[in-house]
Amino acid sequence: MAHRIFRIVTMVWVGSLLTLGYVVAPVLFSMLDRTTAGSVAAQLFRVEGMLGVVCALILLLIGNRMVRGGFVDYKRVRWIVAVMLLCVLIGYFGLQPFMNSLRIAAQEAGTDLANSVYAKRFGVLHGVSSAFYLLESVLGLLLVWRLPGHFASGPVVARGQSAAVAARRVRR
Repeated sequence: MAHRIFRIVTMVWVGSLLTLGYVVAPVLFSMLDRTTAGSVAAQLFRVEGMLGVVCALILLLIGNRMVRGGFVDYKRVRWIVAVMLLCVLIGYFGLQPFMNSLRIAAQEAGTDLANSVYAKRFGVLHGVSSAFYLLESVLGLLLVWRLPGHFASGPVVARGQSAAVAARRVRR
C-alpha cells in the first residue's frame, strides 16, 4: 500500500509541476497582458509551492519508513525528493517574496514592472527562480523514472537474520 501512495503522490506533484510551469504559465502569458498573467501565475506558483512542500514531506516520511523496513529501492529516491524540496523552499519561499515585493513597489510607483526601476532586479530574480524550477522539474522526471516498481525489491533479509538486523545493514 505504501508503494502505491508513494507513486500517486509523486505523480500528483510532478504532474502539477510540469503542467503549471510548461503549459499553464505559457498559455497565460500568450492570452493575457503581462501584468495580469504575472499576477495569476504568481498565485498559481504559490499554490504549487505549498503542494510541493506537502508532497515532499509525505514522500520523505514514506521513503524513510520503507528504507527502515529494508526496501533499498527507496534510498536514492529519498535524496531526489530532498533536493526537490530544497528547490521548492529556495524558489517559492526564498525568491518569490522578493519578486512580489518588487512587483508591489512598481505598482505603488504607478508603473508596470517591465518599465520600472525594479525591472532589472526582478529579471535576475526571475532567472534564478526559473533555474531552480527547471532543476526541480528535471529531478521530478528523474524521480518518476526511478520510482520503485510495483514489485519493488523487498527487504533484504539473509537467512538467520531478523528484519531489524537487515534494516540496520541497509541504513549503513
